[in-house]
Amino acid sequence: MAADPRAFVLRHTRLRPVPGAEHVRLHLADEVLPLWRATQVETGDDDAPLPYWAFAWAGGLALARYLREHPGRVAGRRVFDVASGSGLCALAALAAGAVDVTAADIDPFSWAAIRLNARAAGQRVAVVRRDVLDDDPPDADVVLAGDTWYETGFAERIWPWLRRCRAAGLDVLVGDPGRAYLPTDGLVELATYEVRTTTELEDRAQKTARVFELAPTRV
Repeated sequence: MAADPRAFVLRHTRLRPVPGAEHVRLHLADEVLPLWRATQVETGDDDAPLPYWAFAWAGGLALARYLREHPGRVAGRRVFDVASGSGLCALAALAAGAVDVTAADIDPFSWAAIRLNARAAGQRVAVVRRDVLDDDPPDADVVLAGDTWYETGFAERIWPWLRRCRAAGLDVLVGDPGRAYLPTDGLVELATYEVRTTTELEDRAQKTARVFELAPTRV
């Protein structure tokens, strides 16, 4: 474990506007492989996860765009951003008028990045520092899930949790650029965007990403 995740994030990123969502600023990295290696060295763990917290992913970019265009989805409401990473969706919700935002992630570097990014925005984001996917639905009105369908194991866990949230009466908004494990049943498409990404992470610098709403659970 890093002795000081906050210092590590500051050392390896630059605070800048997010391309395509310039109303949000994040501490972002330019290259993934050098940062990944630095993470392995810092933690002493050759299996350290990809530093996803240092990049704006396509699904999160789509959700940020959608919330800017449709602030009524979160304005005056309590928002829970699951697998938050950099906190992009959480900060986009605050910019759209959410009254209370909580971000959840399991990575200490993500916790540090979220707090730094919120501080740069003059905002406050509560951070849940654990795996929440076995928990009951959060005390919120809206759940955001940006780009969470990138691997089968995580997809198989987050989908039932999101459905439990919807069954409990929470709105669930999903942003995704067509990842392989995105479910096809139960999602209602709301918007489509061309978003700027990076070939450090994706196969091309611009991707089509969509925003979905989880339909009410059938009784």
